[in-house]
Amino acid sequence: MTTSTRVVRDYPFDMHEIDVSPQYAQLRATEPVSRVQLPYGEESWLTTRYDDSKLVMTDPRFSREIAQGLDQPRMRRETGGDGVMGMDPPDHTRLRRLAGKAFTARRVEKMRADIRGLAHRLIDDIEAKGRPGDLVEDLARLLPVTVICELLGVPLSDHHVFREWTVALVNGATANEDVLHVAGGALEDYMATLIAQRRREPTDDLLGALVYARDNGDKLTEMELVSLAGAGLLTGGVETVSSALPSFVFTLLTHPDQLALLKADPSLMPGAVEELLRYVPINSAAMFARYAMEDIQVGGTLVRAGDPVLVALHAANRDPEVFEDPSASTSPASTTRT
Repeated sequence: MTTSTRVVRDYPFDMHEIDVSPQYAQLRATEPVSRVQLPYGEESWLTTRYDDSKLVMTDPRFSREIAQGLDQPRMRRETGGDGVMGMDPPDHTRLRRLAGKAFTARRVEKMRADIRGLAHRLIDDIEAKGRPGDLVEDLARLLPVTVICELLGVPLSDHHVFREWTVALVNGATANEDVLHVAGGALEDYMATLIAQRRREPTDDLLGALVYARDNGDKLTEMELVSLAGAGLLTGGVETVSSALPSFVFTLLTHPDQLALLKADPSLMPGAVEELLRYVPINSAAMFARYAMEDIQVGGTLVRAGDPVLVALHAANRDPEVFEDPSASTSPASTTRT
């Protein structure tokens, strides 16, 4: 058993870097379960190895739910509520199941064609504007927000305000808590109004399916419905795509040999997506601390009951004990685990 008294106070290391800071590799080699301090909240443990990170994320002895209301480690002063991200099984499992029931095979297949068509239109618009093109504003942000709006049945006339709220809520650079509070409240009010409309006039869109689940005995509370349909889909569906898409394109452009492989053989794309998800950090800081519900050993370090633990996913995805040559841009055809 080991303990740590040193606290890394300059965490996160690389908020504006597309690559993973070498400080993560140093910690993984010398102090894989270390103490860190985020800008706000209490001190936390940080895991940087794959196995330790997997343990914290999957072991039921760690909880997201008990973090609610605590001074949990975070990037912003405002704590707010985490909605779906702040739930533990079985409630989290129940909501995932309900959301999954709304994504029927027919709806998903229809989405595929619609999203492909939307992406082509957005790219055509970028080309029509001429150089330089803005991949972030004109594709990476527009694509997921438009898809979510269409999934929820948001009228086209309201897409622009929905995008404004989304940018305020998911922009990692936003530090103005007043803006976040106003945007979050406006989004909740809008979703409540839209839900009321679906009750009066049922529809076949995703929100209509969720309202049906709420009103037909699937134990989905009103607050869960608003959270899942609003902030839950925005966080999971918009933030990740708008952050990942430009980073993936940049990575391929700076690794022309890998881009050439994909152009020559598009069937490699599924493997390339998996490898890019491993290689490119989506968030540069570990987020959403999990709290130990009892004393537990993590990588030889004793984590006491009530201690928060942050998982550095991007560091775990570079663990040489799991991935062969993890910091190199491997072939998009596959990701190799040792």
